[in-house]
Amino acid sequence: MESGKIEGLWTHLHWLTVLAEQGSYTAAASRLGVSKAAMSQRISELERSAGISLVRRTTRSVRLTEAGQRLVENTRSQYEQIATSFASVRELAGVARGVIRITAPVAFARQQLVPRLPAFLQAHAEVRVQLEVSDRLASLATEGFDLAIRHSAEAPDTHVAWKLCGTQSVIVASRGYLRRRGTPGIPEELSAHDCLFYPRATGPAMWSFERKTARKTATAPVTLPVSGPFSANNSEDLRDAALEDLGIALLPDFTAQAAVRAGKLVVLLPEWRVTGAFADQLYVLRPYASHVPRAVSLFVSYLRESFAGGFPL
Repeated sequence: MESGKIEGLWTHLHWLTVLAEQGSYTAAASRLGVSKAAMSQRISELERSAGISLVRRTTRSVRLTEAGQRLVENTRSQYEQIATSFASVRELAGVARGVIRITAPVAFARQQLVPRLPAFLQAHAEVRVQLEVSDRLASLATEGFDLAIRHSAEAPDTHVAWKLCGTQSVIVASRGYLRRRGTPGIPEELSAHDCLFYPRATGPAMWSFERKTARKTATAPVTLPVSGPFSANNSEDLRDAALEDLGIALLPDFTAQAAVRAGKLVVLLPEWRVTGAFADQLYVLRPYASHVPRAVSLFVSYLRESFAGGFPL
């Protein structure tokens, strides 16, 4: 094939690489910012030029043929090197720019992350943040995310990780509920209350506690079953149910913070620490990479500074 014809297919080859990573024409087109029709047309043109089928299509996804896979494997590293070189050249201008793709848990993103984004974006006018809100643990490398925020006990060693802050689980209720049903003084009294909880696959929901401060006489940890009129697998829904006087809710502090500060919810059992409910650390992660865009580095620094104080109630 003449060199000019090969050069005309460079974009096609890159799109084939993205298609291999994303696994569908729709996802690949979204990643590239083009239409699905344009994506399909480029791949068809590449197949005609190669004289062989490169993609095996099904109703739900696409898979590369052996020829397509070989082509991707032989060209992927060159395109990554080109992207890295171009990004480093652009940053010589000293202005952070580009799109930062980030994934974060639903409740945390809505209540804590999104309200902090305007200040960063106003300070960096050429940066765009693309946020995917999901409690699913997405794969950063295969799904094209630059960063992920994880609520977990420890950081995975498969990524570069920075601790944002510690978190805690809290027991809260509305003043209206407490006036009607009374205020529990010890964990065991929760058995007589309506509790709002994450549902379990099997058996009753269980809440566990330990005393925050040591006493002369040791106090054993307490674990007890709870029940109530409402359960949900989202902390925002549990918080909203508590605000409607439905019962006592167990929430992460970042979900309860605004309502507690506004006096709409009251923190209960302050001498006790909830254990085994939600993770106690927040991390921001990025994949290992030889080059990290300046916009991503600046955003990580901003997040670490912004969340350094945690979520005081």
